[in-house]
Amino acid sequence: MTRAADSQQPPRPPRPTTLAHRSTVYAPHGMIATSQPLATAAGLAVLQRGGNAIDAAVTAAAVLNVVEPPMTGIGGDMFALVWSANDHKLYGLNASGRSGSLMTRDALLAKGHATMPGESVEDVTVPGALSGWDALLRRFGTITLAQALAPATGCAADGFPVTPIIAAEWSAEVAKLRKDEGARATYLVADGRAPRAGEWFRNPDLARTFRLIAEQGTGALYGGELGRRIAERVQALGGYLTSDDLRDHRPEWVEPVAADFQGHRVWELPPNGQGVAALEMLRILEPYDLKALGHNSAPYLHLLIEAKKLAFADIARYVGEPSEMTLPASALLSDRYVASRRALIDPRRAADRPAPGKPLTASETIYLTVADSDGNIVSFINSLYDAFGSGVVVPGTGFALQDRGAGFTLEPGLPNTVAPRKRPLHTIIPAFVTRPDETGGHEPWLSFGVMGGSMQPQGHVQLLLNLIVFGMDLQEAIDAARFRHLEGRRVALEAPIVDSVRHALQALGHDVVVERGVTFGGAQAIMRLPRGWAAGSDPRKDGMAAGH
Repeated sequence: MTRAADSQQPPRPPRPTTLAHRSTVYAPHGMIATSQPLATAAGLAVLQRGGNAIDAAVTAAAVLNVVEPPMTGIGGDMFALVWSANDHKLYGLNASGRSGSLMTRDALLAKGHATMPGESVEDVTVPGALSGWDALLRRFGTITLAQALAPATGCAADGFPVTPIIAAEWSAEVAKLRKDEGARATYLVADGRAPRAGEWFRNPDLARTFRLIAEQGTGALYGGELGRRIAERVQALGGYLTSDDLRDHRPEWVEPVAADFQGHRVWELPPNGQGVAALEMLRILEPYDLKALGHNSAPYLHLLIEAKKLAFADIARYVGEPSEMTLPASALLSDRYVASRRALIDPRRAADRPAPGKPLTASETIYLTVADSDGNIVSFINSLYDAFGSGVVVPGTGFALQDRGAGFTLEPGLPNTVAPRKRPLHTIIPAFVTRPDETGGHEPWLSFGVMGGSMQPQGHVQLLLNLIVFGMDLQEAIDAARFRHLEGRRVALEAPIVDSVRHALQALGHDVVVERGVTFGGAQAIMRLPRGWAAGSDPRKDGMAAGH
């Protein structure tokens, strides 16, 4: 084409951009989305070598233990939803640990606590993540745990350059890390600070721990020498774990729970997680003409915020360790119950603290999702609860112990009241969506998650509405501005939400707080296409989606 002819062509419209100027990623064979590029690369390499989605997910999770240590690791818990292409079925895994045998309400009250302590050795519960990684590989994987740990072991031994968002989160926890001998030695560099963005960081202790597990299996932690050292250190610092608590830990395969929304079936894990809150929110919202209200308009946000308050009031009262719940999670999703909750929403006024119907907490987390060429898909989440969990690192182990016990309550008589050998209410929730297929069954459509404690159910609902109601592209749905309801009438809005909407919400009685310091989650998602995959990764994190 000549230059003259070229000049006669109509001008191209500007390229549509998202918040981070990212496009949705498309790939023909397999896909992975994680919150850190090195983890994405490690998982993608597994797929390219012929491994399946489960192999890649565990490999990436282990690398994240190294490169994203404030958020995740074998000192925490994990959950997963796995779509098996062979079985054409969704499976759920709960690999959360229980409180120690010595953790009693009386013991905590005797120490002067009026509420559960936070970020303390007293909050350390059995770390279940490693048992979950192993269970996934044994049931659905094609590689061994030792093979899955190998890239992370090399990364910990050789080192890596720290990414910007993680560097900032790391730096914010320096005072906490200085309080513990093991944390100080493991996570602070020579002059007692956190590593900076781009600075090389090594964790040789974690590399040794991974090599020990590769040689001895999960028994090294659950009943072996590593577990004994953890229990002894926790007790010496005033915590409640015993070696027997670690030895007796088992992950649990569970039946996912679901709710239908506008032709889609949304799946979450059952309690002890908070996934039922997302489903209850969707059920409350379904009859409304949300599209007519307008995306992120004041009436739209008001409705979502009020639905969130009702759902969270219910999980605070009714959800916890399943064996101690007085009603099943499905009862919170019944037509009659949902209608009774929906009737409490006043379109003209914000509620303060709604009571639970008749018949939560912060989190530092990673979420990742993987799909392979055979159609297997995994929705995977792993967390330490707070940044670096309890702040306790047993010297020489290289990983922080979670403080998930802070998720209990000291209020007596509830499913989530603290007690020995009990699982607390969990904030971390992987999600999955299916749609009807031609046979009358369901086929996979979306695997996704949104990190960030109580933000997670709110984030699940907002992302899904962006896709299903407003027809957004996958990356656009992830990037779109979010709200986060905090407590009472306090709500934070991301900066792209305009002042007129903020003023309108304030007129309805909401206390719109300055969003500085509030996190709005970090999403990863993979969508199944008629042929191939689409994926998105949240610009609020350092991560990326990649495929082959």
